[in-house]
Amino acid sequence: MKDIEQDLIATALPYWETEATIVRRFFTSKPAREEHIFWLKAQLWKELHPVDGYFTGLQKELNNLVRSFTEIDKTIGRHRYHSLLVQLTQEFNHYVLMADVLEYLLGHPVSAEDTFQLPQEKILGDIRRGYANSGSAVEKAAVLVTEGGGARMFREGRKLKGGRLERMIAGAMEVVYRDEKNHYKDAAREAARTVRTKQDLARMKKAVQEVSRQRIHMRNEMFKEPLTNAEIKSCLAFHLRARG
Repeated sequence: MKDIEQDLIATALPYWETEATIVRRFFTSKPAREEHIFWLKAQLWKELHPVDGYFTGLQKELNNLVRSFTEIDKTIGRHRYHSLLVQLTQEFNHYVLMADVLEYLLGHPVSAEDTFQLPQEKILGDIRRGYANSGSAVEKAAVLVTEGGGARMFREGRKLKGGRLERMIAGAMEVVYRDEKNHYKDAAREAARTVRTKQDLARMKKAVQEVSRQRIHMRNEMFKEPLTNAEIKSCLAFHLRARG
């Protein structure tokens, strides 16, 4: 099973490192205030709408926990319930931290209208939802492996240095990175348990690749396309070769 976990991570890694290159290029380009506002609004939308097929939005997940409270140690174990509470608290804290940065930039309180779903994010959501709701445990598990892009965006953002804005972004990214840096390992471990045959593994890797490829386009759009399509292909090819 360990070999399958590593194979899944290795499959996604070139795409995650290409995401990292996009984020790094953006932050080193000394982006304007409006460019920061743009990516923050898009990221806030993502923080409030976790992966389809696993979560249905923070509000609905919280409502589900409220409804299941009386079932603790009956139909839902207390440890499982606590784990879900912690996960939701972390996710909402990520929203809070990013919204604080946006509020600083806007100079007024953040509202629901200050978030938006970009076209490439919508395509990504459609792809993930298709796999997550396909009825295949293998394809559904593949989606979870890709969630968060290996935390590469936050790994790069936490390195940001400069004035108050840069420190706020870096501080928020540090918290998210700390919370999410090992999620992909847990996801790969969980996904590996669903693999029974070589065909299962091939099917899972194909799904990982398709979702991860779209994540690159989502992230590039979010950061105002710091990489051209040709640069994306070149960067991805480099990391695929490096994987061996």
